[in-house]
Amino acid sequence: MTGRLVHTGQVVIDLVMQVPALPPVGGDVLALSTVEYVGGGFNVMAAAARAGATVVYAGGHGTGPRGERVRAELAEEGVRIAQPITTAIDTGVCVVLLDSTGERTFVTGSGAETAVGDPLPDLEASDIGYVSGYSLVVPEKAEQVLAIRGGALLVDPGPLVADIDPDVWARTLARTAVLSCNDREAQLLTGRSDPLEAARELATRVPPTAVVVVRIGAGGCVVAQDGTVEAVPSITVDVVDTNGAGDAHCGWFAAELLRGTDVLEAARRANIAAAIAVTRSGPATAPTRSEVDARAS
Repeated sequence: MTGRLVHTGQVVIDLVMQVPALPPVGGDVLALSTVEYVGGGFNVMAAAARAGATVVYAGGHGTGPRGERVRAELAEEGVRIAQPITTAIDTGVCVVLLDSTGERTFVTGSGAETAVGDPLPDLEASDIGYVSGYSLVVPEKAEQVLAIRGGALLVDPGPLVADIDPDVWARTLARTAVLSCNDREAQLLTGRSDPLEAARELATRVPPTAVVVVRIGAGGCVVAQDGTVEAVPSITVDVVDTNGAGDAHCGWFAAELLRGTDVLEAARRANIAAAIAVTRSGPATAPTRSEVDARAS
């Protein structure tokens, strides 16, 4: 493995509240449990690091207890931090409501992770730069990301895909080597409910050599490349918590590409990693390489 995964996005603190159901407008529910984790971009980086990749965090991290926790847990995963501490503001927090079906709803309060500080480092030719939609909805941060030179960009638009400025999105797609999104996001982008059709449509919007991945939860994913679209199934597991499943998939997929793994095999192994992740409670539950190897054989 010669290249690095350079994450340009956001690491936040996830405040995860398990609820019997989402509250109605103006209402309230009592959480069954409340736990804090380091989350957001941390989940992708932890997944890639556990898969064996060299990982660099190029996003912001703040002054205060949340920023201190972020730095400590990144260090535990072996992730190098490229940017200095952002002064006068702490790292942000994301409230995650996890309902009885295992689905999750987010409310994010941004902090130092979206602040525009020093220019982002250019990528080496063998690097993969991870770009989050959370960066693209902040105009100054988007311009900073789009100024990165070199490497290959893996773009994950995330839940805020509909809020990205069309011009910013078009410029991002022109730079994209891998576009990875879930089926909801793919439908928002294309208007197509069939993941195969959505992937085929998205493939027309990125460079001809780019790869499109549409994640479909328990069904695995759909991969579009070189004019073809193929479904890649996953394994069957008992779902405990879907929070961070897409991040586990992205991190593992990137790590496999950095190893030189074929795209479809990389997708298959990323499916396995995401499936293992949802059997555990918490956002950063991606498995180790030995765990994926055991299920991939």
